Amino acid sequence: MNSKIGIIGGTGLYDLEGFTDQQWLKVSSNFGNPSDRLLFGKLNDHEIVFLPRHARGHTISPSDINYRANIEALKNSGVDRIISFSAVGSLNINIKPGSFVIVDQYIDRTYLRQNSFFEKGFVAHVSMAEPTCKIMNKVIYDSAKQLNIKVHDSGTYVVIEGPQFSTKAESNYFRKMGADIIGMTNMPEAKLAREAEIPYSTIALVTDYDCWHDDHENVSTNSILDTLSKNTDNAKKLISKIIPIISNLKAPFSCGSHNSLEHAVATSKEYRDEKEMKKISNIAGRIIDKKGWNNQ
Repeated sequence: MNSKIGIIGGTGLYDLEGFTDQQWLKVSSNFGNPSDRLLFGKLNDHEIVFLPRHARGHTISPSDINYRANIEALKNSGVDRIISFSAVGSLNINIKPGSFVIVDQYIDRTYLRQNSFFEKGFVAHVSMAEPTCKIMNKVIYDSAKQLNIKVHDSGTYVVIEGPQFSTKAESNYFRKMGADIIGMTNMPEAKLAREAEIPYSTIALVTDYDCWHDDHENVSTNSILDTLSKNTDNAKKLISKIIPIISNLKAPFSCGSHNSLEHAVATSKEYRDEKEMKKISNIAGRIIDKKGWNNQ
């Protein structure tokens, strides 16, 4: 199976040198409409699919993003590995604005979002012990270092509901919890990618020190967008470098993401709901049909 890389992020990332055969296409999902049409194309003959998380023009709030439809739309497009870009604030004095963080852990503080494909009639419990793909993370980190981008090889990302930024008390609380960065978009995105058996990595773009740091201005949308704009060139350079390497990684990965449903299903065959089975057929078809990876 030829690999196809899904990239979730902002509109500024699409302007890549050598990005050809571009087409915005509507992709259906059993879970409603994704954030936007998906942008298909090739970068040096490697297939990629861009998804604007907040839609073009940033019209969808973090709480209103249909994360399930986004992930299923990517899977329906043939994507078998995802790279996510996310703007975040820093909760760690050593992680400075303008730097990148390769996320390896999450603390999920969201509460308004549909966070699983599996509902009544078909229950599955996937492991989230290692929520991002170590294989892709290493490629991304090594590539960023080669490009002289300020990058951290690990970090814990606390995901808040938003759309408001955190209070100073909350910001300091999250620091005590052990979080390194704070944002609003990677949950349940990472959980759903895991359920869909798609390896997932996040490149967090640090825009500010949140509001805990007394020597810096309180976080504002304008300051975030200004720093994010400066980071975009580095992000595009990084995409161009990592796409050929990650595209050539042979599946299934040793991180286990491609087979995360193998021992996760809890509902016995005789009790599985047929309507629910049909709804999740695109997500869990491999395990429902008892197909091995090589038979996809």
